[in-house]
Amino acid sequence: MADRPTVVNTSGGGGAGTAVAIVLAIIAIVALLFFTGIINVGGRTGGGGSTDVNVKLDVPKVEAPKVETPAAPSTTPAPAPAAPAPAPAPANGG
Repeated sequence: MADRPTVVNTSGGGGAGTAVAIVLAIIAIVALLFFTGIINVGGRTGGGGSTDVNVKLDVPKVEAPKVETPAAPSTTPAPAPAAPAPAPAPANGG
């Protein structure tokens, strides 16, 4: 073979550095998701991974205020006075 000059490309040279940066970025994202609670690894909730919470609230009973309405004037006529009782008949017939 003919002796030709060998050309070595050194202008991009960050292949290993780019790979390290990508790996560190992935680790940082996973750590962020873990600490914010999006990724849950079993024992962090203190139980079997359940997030159910029972809450009992005692709510006071609320009633509407009682309003007394005044009596409306009557539109029916007053009853007629009772008729006087008949006079007793004479005892001796006449």
